[in-house]
Amino acid sequence: MFSTVVSGAVKGIMPYLMQVEVDTSDGLPMFNMVGFISGDVREAAERVRVALKNAGYPLPPMRITVNLSPADIRKSGIAVDLPVAIGILTAVGEIDSENLKDTLVIGELGLDGEVKAVSGVLPMVSHAFKCGFKTCILPADNAREGAVVQEMKIVGVESLSEAVAYLKTDADERDEIIPPTVVDVDELFREAGSYEDYLKGIDFSEINGQAAVKRAVEIAAAGYHHILLIGPPGSGKSMVAKRIPSIMPPLSREEALEVSSIYSVAGMLKKGETLITRRPFMSPHHSITEAALAGGGTIPHPGVISLSHRGVMFLDEMAEFKRNTLNLLRQPLEDREVHIARSGGNFSYPADLLLVGAMNPCPCGYYPDLNKCKCSEGEITKYLGRISGPILDRIDICIEAAKIDVSELSHGTQCNESSADIRKRVTAAVKVQQRRFEKEGIRFNSEMNPSQIQKYCKLGIQEQRLMERIFTTMDLSARAYHKVLRVARTIADLENSERIEASHLTEAACYRMMDTKYFSKSGLSAEQSIAGKTSVNLRKPAEGGTL
Repeated sequence: MFSTVVSGAVKGIMPYLMQVEVDTSDGLPMFNMVGFISGDVREAAERVRVALKNAGYPLPPMRITVNLSPADIRKSGIAVDLPVAIGILTAVGEIDSENLKDTLVIGELGLDGEVKAVSGVLPMVSHAFKCGFKTCILPADNAREGAVVQEMKIVGVESLSEAVAYLKTDADERDEIIPPTVVDVDELFREAGSYEDYLKGIDFSEINGQAAVKRAVEIAAAGYHHILLIGPPGSGKSMVAKRIPSIMPPLSREEALEVSSIYSVAGMLKKGETLITRRPFMSPHHSITEAALAGGGTIPHPGVISLSHRGVMFLDEMAEFKRNTLNLLRQPLEDREVHIARSGGNFSYPADLLLVGAMNPCPCGYYPDLNKCKCSEGEITKYLGRISGPILDRIDICIEAAKIDVSELSHGTQCNESSADIRKRVTAAVKVQQRRFEKEGIRFNSEMNPSQIQKYCKLGIQEQRLMERIFTTMDLSARAYHKVLRVARTIADLENSERIEASHLTEAACYRMMDTKYFSKSGLSAEQSIAGKTSVNLRKPAEGGTL
């Protein structure tokens, strides 16, 4: 007898439907699994045989052949136990094949017949719905995750016996056997829309001083601009960085599905967690390997870069990361995707993230305070040289977190802006960008290509001349030139200005000048030159802050 059960799998992060074809016949007892499978998938044969026996369905002596199709995709690290078991029972006549019509089956079996949770359920169920499937039988622990796809009927089973009983029952009575799992997605987003619990202990109102840094991260969050904070130990760099998610707009439903799919494939959805509704914040240690950052394995799992998708990746002590590890970020920061080539194929992972870096200006951390810094010029140069030019070129904003004065620390936090207040301005600027780019296929100013910059960042005669002087004086690359315009566009959006004015350009240029101060031998000459050659004063980013 022959039967076919449709299951799901993922290749990298992309889901696909898998046909589990089962043939049973008389002959020498044997259980063969074919279809370009790895050793770990082949082990499913013995698990299925024992699970069927312990569930009350012992197999008579027969020849069993299982083929996993399509055969051109290598099957590794996937769970096919439950669909194989259902396929065998269908082939021997225990289950009517008509009952499997438009039904997806996913799950791993224990030896006692228990159905265990698997990774990647959300993208598989979502893909199956797009392909016309109406019902999905999956582990009870994954039921709420799959139910996020509200149009699909989700049946969570705890054992093989439950799955068989469900499939042997008439269609009209099945809901009485196992009621479909239902999730109120709107309620999940209403809960996520309230930041009170999320902001406990991580609110910007707790940060005294550092007005310039607060202004810079507000611009970074509004336009999704990568940012680097440089300053001595104890200046509040990490404290500021950890609060950036609190001023970013909540995830949209589309973004939440993207993020949740990545975490589902990586097996990082917590038990009982249905949907990730808050922006990720990843802070890897500086000893992280290249494989852990980008994704590793024969069939790579998502790395930290992809786990930061639609959120923040914070690299604390950025200069302590290995140079090769940092250079790994060059392509993902530009393309917003991670591309990995393996013998099993090419894999692409989303990497649309906000990079936040923090570092000391020298090994001891106190340069340019020569009263405290004891590092030699060579040591400082070597230390700062760990951040390569191409990486710096991809960072839109570089800001100094200066030492905080005792008078600022002694003040209370009542006068400091809260994350909620800053988030209102950021959200308003994001909505402006959404309207602007509605037909462009992008979301933020940082994503504009040269033609879009020319269209949306038009400058007046005075501003154009200023931009030419900035380009010449600071010796900008073409990429850096465009980044200044993108940041200026975001500053204008925060002020609800249709035009990019000279003050917006000078503030955006100031965020490139910190590169010159720390990473160039010319010191502050570029900043002084621009300030001297124009009639426009360098704009203060916020009251009490300086650049």
